[in-house]
Amino acid sequence: MWNKLTNFVKDVRTEFSKVSWPTREDLVSSTGVVLVFSAIFAVFIGMFDLIISFVWGMLLGQ
Repeated sequence: MWNKLTNFVKDVRTEFSKVSWPTREDLVSSTGVVLVFSAIFAVFIGMFDLIISFVWGMLLGQ
C-alpha cells in the first residue's frame, strides 16, 4: 500500500510539471472578467426577478 501511495505522489508531481501555469497578469485579467460577468449576470437575474414578481403580483391581484 505504501508503494502505491508513493507511486501516486510521484505521478502527481510529474503531471504538475507538465501544467502550463498562467502568469500573474493573466490570472488578474481572468479574475476581472469573471467578476464583471458575475456582476452583470446578478443584475440581469435581479431585474428578471423583479419583473416576474410584478407580473405575479398583478395576476394574483396583490
